[in-house]
Amino acid sequence: MEIKVLGSGCARCQAVEQEVKAALAELGVAAEVTKVTEVSEIISYGVAMTPGLVINGKVRACGRVPSREEIKRWISEERG
Repeated sequence: MEIKVLGSGCARCQAVEQEVKAALAELGVAAEVTKVTEVSEIISYGVAMTPGLVINGKVRACGRVPSREEIKRWISEERG
């Protein structure tokens, strides 16, 4: 599973990354979590406002910090 946190590294972007890691730990799921800070790459996902969250190539959130429960649900959906 590949998870990308899109953003410049602002406090909200860091919050998304922390929530993602906490959700993964609670679910016992291993995933590669990467930060994307390059503006052109962020825009390539169609994200106009950061932070953004991409799970397995699908944009799941942008412009807000999703709840841990939302993140856990999305991860579970991707696992099948």
